[in-house]
Amino acid sequence: MHSKDQICHDDYQKTASWLLSQTQHRPKVAIICGSGLGMLADALKCQDSFPYSDIPGFPQSTVQGHAGRLVFGELKGKMCVCMQGRFHMYEGHSLCKTTFPVRVFKLLGVETLIVTNAAGSLADSYQVGDIMIIKDHINFPGLAGLNPLNGPNDDKFGPRFPPMSGVYDKDLRKIAFDLCKSMGISQFVQEGVYCMVGGPNFETIAEARLLHRLGVNAVGMSTAPEVVVATHCGMRVFGLSLITNKVVKSYDDTESVNHEAVLEISKLRSQTLQTLVTELVGRMDINNNTV
Repeated sequence: MHSKDQICHDDYQKTASWLLSQTQHRPKVAIICGSGLGMLADALKCQDSFPYSDIPGFPQSTVQGHAGRLVFGELKGKMCVCMQGRFHMYEGHSLCKTTFPVRVFKLLGVETLIVTNAAGSLADSYQVGDIMIIKDHINFPGLAGLNPLNGPNDDKFGPRFPPMSGVYDKDLRKIAFDLCKSMGISQFVQEGVYCMVGGPNFETIAEARLLHRLGVNAVGMSTAPEVVVATHCGMRVFGLSLITNKVVKSYDDTESVNHEAVLEISKLRSQTLQTLVTELVGRMDINNNTV
């Protein structure tokens, strides 16, 4: 990572200050929506909405299925902020830019980050349309040195060497499983390991077999950098993957995946995911502050 990619604390603060001046909402929960999952923001009440293009310092989302809006509002009486569309490394953004909103959220007062994504299944037992509660991740770009924490450490956000064991909050995962049971959807809810790859191409068969051998249950092109930065900032993290396709692992398989099919499956499960996230936020122990 080059020095020109570095973003200083004042840059994050300028964006946070602008947002705080534009809305009365003081969010404690941030939600990042994956491909086709932006409808989660539609559940927010008393909304204030800002196109990314209007927010100082914000990158722009260029991917189909990512609306590119930051939405403030209430879920079950809890103050939230929701990203309708995230940023990806494969769009040409540096990882500092990809994760820029997470540090802004920290300065807004956010304590819990909920991440959602569309992912391909590597687990033989998973079906298209399943929801995977993320218990851990493998950050392949991070292992290769592409990490959003590269460069001088900002001690105002967190320590130089943050631990990444137990990143996905156990208590929130348990609450989510209890909610799935009460909602009657346990039959298509899984728990597993998510792996981030760089993209934008989908995996080769050899790559898919490698990931499967490593114990990966679902693979996608996002999430891990945002979770790394959130953990560095001391936030609680909860993650969901919507299984939108099965990753091809056999040379005899004639199936292939495309982004349009991913978005179609996202639509089918949109209401279920919206309900699950809404109820999860409702169960969180949060003290709201309003002005």
